[in-house]
Amino acid sequence: MFYRDERLALFIDGANLYAAAKALGFDIDYKLLRTEFMRRGKLLRAFYYTALLENDEYSPIRPLVDWLNYNGFTMVTKPAKEFTDSSGRRKVKGNMDIELAVDAMELAPHVDHIVIFSGDGDFRSLVEALQRRGNRVSVVSTIRSSPPMIADELRRQCDNFIELEDLRDVIGRPARVTENAAQPVEAEVDD
Repeated sequence: MFYRDERLALFIDGANLYAAAKALGFDIDYKLLRTEFMRRGKLLRAFYYTALLENDEYSPIRPLVDWLNYNGFTMVTKPAKEFTDSSGRRKVKGNMDIELAVDAMELAPHVDHIVIFSGDGDFRSLVEALQRRGNRVSVVSTIRSSPPMIADELRRQCDNFIELEDLRDVIGRPARVTENAAQPVEAEVDD
């Protein structure tokens, strides 16, 4: 489904990819991920989107963000919003859908194939718009988790669905059992 001479761009919804990999029981090795897609085509850009808690003295995702920033990924971040829900629980919201969609539309004329790492059904209309511009669009997520992490309408719209579980041996590393493992802000993951 990939052509060696096509120009690629990766758009990674950090919270969504983290949740999908966690549901499958493995961690992503981002160096291997980048290398894999460089092998599949001419990788022009790899974007990673995440919201960050600004008021925490230490954010567990900060080391990952810094590593990605120094190792060929374009980081797109914004402050997460904290609030207390009606039952008194602290919630964090950090949706990056608009930023990802705008960047994908801006880059579309310069690439042949766009790979979106998210199962969020809100991206269906983005995929359709990119296809109208002549871009091929692959989506990486999973149907093998319970419940599936990809919205059915997104899977039907994309040109190519890549099952994340099938990439485990190529981009995965064994899950660490630590309490403070780096993880993206738990944004609401929509279907």
